[in-house]
Amino acid sequence: MEKPTAIVVGTGFGCRVHVPALRAAGFAVAALVGTRPDRLERKAAEASVPAFFTDLGAAIERTGAHLVTIAAPPASHAPLAFAAMARGCHVLCEKPFAIDAAEGAALLDAAERAGIVHMIAHEFRWLPERALLGRAIAEGLIGTPRFLAMDQFIPFCADPGARLPGWWFDTASGGGWLGAGGSHLIDQVRTWLGEFESVSARLLTVSDRENGADDSYSLRFRLASGAEGSMQQSAGAWGAPASLLRCAGTRGTVWIESGKVLLADRTGTRELPVPDDLVLPAAPGFELAPFIRLCEALRARIEGAGGEGPVAIPTFRDGLAAMRVMDAVRASSAAGGALRPVEPASGLEPASGPGGGAA
Repeated sequence: MEKPTAIVVGTGFGCRVHVPALRAAGFAVAALVGTRPDRLERKAAEASVPAFFTDLGAAIERTGAHLVTIAAPPASHAPLAFAAMARGCHVLCEKPFAIDAAEGAALLDAAERAGIVHMIAHEFRWLPERALLGRAIAEGLIGTPRFLAMDQFIPFCADPGARLPGWWFDTASGGGWLGAGGSHLIDQVRTWLGEFESVSARLLTVSDRENGADDSYSLRFRLASGAEGSMQQSAGAWGAPASLLRCAGTRGTVWIESGKVLLADRTGTRELPVPDDLVLPAAPGFELAPFIRLCEALRARIEGAGGEGPVAIPTFRDGLAAMRVMDAVRASSAAGGALRPVEPASGLEPASGPGGGAA
C-alpha cells in the first residue's frame, strides 16, 4: 500500500518528534508549515522534508496530504484544525487541545461532521509503566480505587535563561504549565479512573520568571466514581526531578517507582512485569518511542485496520473532556481555590478505566 502522506505544522516539537515518529509509523512527511520562511527552509533541510509553506491550505493543495499534525501554540490549534478538516484531512493535534472547552466542542463537532480521523497527542498513554498501572486497576488488582496521589517536581522552568517554547509563558497563546504538563496528567487520570466531577485548585508561579503564566498548580479532585485524589506539579522547582504516583483501593495499592510498577496487597509487595504488548520500540529520548506508538495507532485507524489496541486511542472527545477539567481548574483558582464542578461529559464516550473502555 502506498504510504499515507502527512504535513507537520510546527518546526520545534514538530520536527524533533512528529516527523521521525510519523516516518517510523510508515507515513511520508510531505511538507512543513510554519510562520518564518528562513527557519522553515533550514528545518526542512535538516529533517529532509521536501517542501515547506507558510500557508496550510496551500500546503494541502500542493501535496495532496492525507493527514495534518499540529505542533503549534494552543491558540492556533483551532484555526489550523478547521482548515485541515475543511479540506478532508485527518488531524492529529497537540495538547492542550484548545483555548477552552467551547472551542474544543466546536472542533469535535467539526471533526465528526467531516468524518475524519481525529486524535490528540497524549502519547504518554503508551508509556509502559502508565499503561501497566491502568491495566492493574482495570483488572481489579487493587479492588475499587479510592484515592490517587500524583506529585511532581520538574526543573524545566526554574532557570529563567532556559530555552523553552515561548507559548509556555504566554497566556494569550494558551500557555501555562496546567496546559503544557497538567493536560497529560488529567488525561491519564481519566484513562485510569473515569471522569472528573469537581475540583479545587490553585495555579501558581514558583520560578523567578517575569510573566503571568503558571509554572505550577495544586489540585484536589473528586471523580464521578466517588474516588478522590490530589495532583500537584511544579515545573519551576530547582533540583533533581522527583515524583510520586500512587493509587490506593479497597484491596491493594499500585504505584510507579523508578519506572517500575509495584503492587501491594495482603500477600505482600511485588513488581508487575511489563507484558509484550506494552513494550515500546527502541528510540532516543523519552518522548519519541510512545509517539511512534501513537502514530502507528493513527495510521491503523486511518486505514481502517483492526480495532482498539492495548492502549485506548485519545481522540478529540478526550481533548474536550480534558479542556472541561482545565476550565474548572482555572475557575477554581480565580475564586481562591473554591470548589468548582466539572461540566459532565454528556454526549461523550466514557473515559477508559473502571466504568469506561480498555485500560
